[in-house]
Amino acid sequence: MSYTTTVSTQTLEENIENPDWLIIDCRSSLTDHNAGFNAYTEGHIPNSFFANLEDDFSSPIDSHSGRHPLPDFDKLTNKLGSWGINKDTQVIAYDDASGAYAVRMWWQLRSFGHNKVAILDGGINQWTKEQRGLSTEVPEKSAAGPYDVHFDSSSVTTTEQIQSNISENTFTLLDARTPERYRGEAEPIDTVAGRVPGAVNRAFQLNLNEEGLFLSPEELKQQYQPIVDSAINKEIVHMCGSGVTACHNMLAMEIAGFDTTKLYVGSWSEWIRDSKRPIATG
Repeated sequence: MSYTTTVSTQTLEENIENPDWLIIDCRSSLTDHNAGFNAYTEGHIPNSFFANLEDDFSSPIDSHSGRHPLPDFDKLTNKLGSWGINKDTQVIAYDDASGAYAVRMWWQLRSFGHNKVAILDGGINQWTKEQRGLSTEVPEKSAAGPYDVHFDSSSVTTTEQIQSNISENTFTLLDARTPERYRGEAEPIDTVAGRVPGAVNRAFQLNLNEEGLFLSPEELKQQYQPIVDSAINKEIVHMCGSGVTACHNMLAMEIAGFDTTKLYVGSWSEWIRDSKRPIATG
């Protein structure tokens, strides 16, 4: 069986020694870029490798980019190859934030055409809550070469397309940030507060229940159906602060059974690079 959205802790534990499964620890922090790796060394789900959001799934920031630009694909595929991934590998990504960081890896592999990738529902928090074991051992790497992938450029939307959409209204832009950031009332990370004019708000936290697990497909479908019904040309593009938590809404929509949507990788942190771009508040 293939898993393409989420997987339970029970299923992961049953496959913890499965040679066809690859487990990736994606814990991260926007304020401390070493926090994820430090947590990994202190204890991780057995047989899991560590992937760094800043170094593995993003490239260096430049004067035009957002905070998490697309990665160096050669560097990333070399690392994936060293972990032994192939087209038949079932990849499981997890973090300690209910998938808020791990979803970027989920989306990136999907953009490469690797569909057998899923998020551990509840992450390492749910794993330890159920008293499942941790390890400090690092798995052995493979001698395999780079993982041969081809990036699907149609899976992303550019800043220029976002700009044109303000007047042309060809798609709906869905913003995954909190309502306070969307309205411009608070901005704890980026230098400018507000939103892209015309964007619709759907905070990614609404995808989760009180336990930090994804809502059921039925609940998610009920909540996203009005957005889908009102979407311009039935097309939705996702954004957030830097193209990470936007993937959470993408995953939630897929759990709910909706078609694959697109990602604005640069998101708000790239939009505000040019002061001439319009900003809405309130």
